[in-house]
Amino acid sequence: MGANGIRGLLLAVVLAAVGDRVEAVASSHTVNAAASRVYIYVGKTGLGHNHGVEGRLKSGSLQLDGDGAGGELVFDMTSFDADTDAARRYVGLIGSTDASTRQQVNANMKGAAVLDVQRYPTAKFAVDGVKRTEKKSRDGHAIYELSGKFTLHGQTRPLKLEASVEDKDGDLHLKGNFSILQTQYGIRPYSKAFGAVGVADRLTIYGDIQLEGGDQENAAK
Repeated sequence: MGANGIRGLLLAVVLAAVGDRVEAVASSHTVNAAASRVYIYVGKTGLGHNHGVEGRLKSGSLQLDGDGAGGELVFDMTSFDADTDAARRYVGLIGSTDASTRQQVNANMKGAAVLDVQRYPTAKFAVDGVKRTEKKSRDGHAIYELSGKFTLHGQTRPLKLEASVEDKDGDLHLKGNFSILQTQYGIRPYSKAFGAVGVADRLTIYGDIQLEGGDQENAAK
């Protein structure tokens, strides 16, 4: 092989390596924390009330395809706000809650007896596996299976969920939900009057996450 042939071979190797790098970068998506939301359905026990909670993400990124598929979602626990109108609508509750009641619920929820956000200001879903399934959402969007570990209140448990991915206005919207038991994370569900009024152990958590960057068109199809 002559000098021109060697140079051509080296150039082809370099271009292939660069192409692989570009493809890997293109599939990485940064979470738009300002536009993303978490909603939680909190059921009642006894004479208590059902609640909807709205929260925000602090940061995060996801890679949906390739060998490096995974990432993390970091939740800002200090942002959690009980019974906003948006949260109640999202989890299927009707009506509104007055400001005084919301203030009391937030104090109980964020306080040391429940979430203890001063001590645990964030929660995290460390995603170590992402798999595109053969399923489609009702609207025809791709469904991915995310697996990893969820850390809340200083306790870590395995977590697996399915989420749809939609290309909307140039960004990806990832929507999914999962349920946890508060007691599995060392949290005692709020109650008073010897248990006559309280909230259920099981929480249903909905994610409406906006992702930026990467190959939106292929990820959502």
